Amino acid sequence: MLAPPSMRERIVAAAVALTTEVGWSRVTMATLADQVGVSRQTVYNEVGTKPGLAEAMILHELDRFLGVVSLAFDAHPDDLVAAIREASRGVLVLAQDNRLLHAVVSATHGADTELLPLLTTHAESLLAAAKIVVADRIQPYELGLDDEHLEAAIDMVVRVVLSHVMQPSAAPAETADDIAWIAARVLRSP
Repeated sequence: MLAPPSMRERIVAAAVALTTEVGWSRVTMATLADQVGVSRQTVYNEVGTKPGLAEAMILHELDRFLGVVSLAFDAHPDDLVAAIREASRGVLVLAQDNRLLHAVVSATHGADTELLPLLTTHAESLLAAAKIVVADRIQPYELGLDDEHLEAAIDMVVRVVLSHVMQPSAAPAETADDIAWIAARVLRSP
């Protein structure tokens, strides 16, 4: 049996819902408190300031995406390229229907751009978390790469996938095939 969501999880979920419904600029701590049925102070205690709430929302969504990555690697314990292909495809499919991601990206066409830097210019924590998960999942595979080249390969794959999340150029399966093809060449022993 699953444990009920924590107060923080409830607040973050409500913030995601509000952001997708009315836009980030209209999300206030008071509105969020009313939505969850708690005091405004409780919201501040759980997530801090509005920028802290924004980061919590993005990290919550990142956890969902990294769950897809972990499942893909679990499904292909002996084939790294297949794991990368499936992880990339799964992330891109999830991104297609992700309402928060669409709200953030579509906001670039209006004035509500406060969340966008968390996915682009200030995406250090997002990138770091994704690279840690991928590096951990790659450990069991025999690659014959030194740490520096392996780190560069992981960075490349994560950044290419994130780029396609933000601005898709083809269907998820086609893009995943391209990413897997590139990864297969990069991950070869020098």
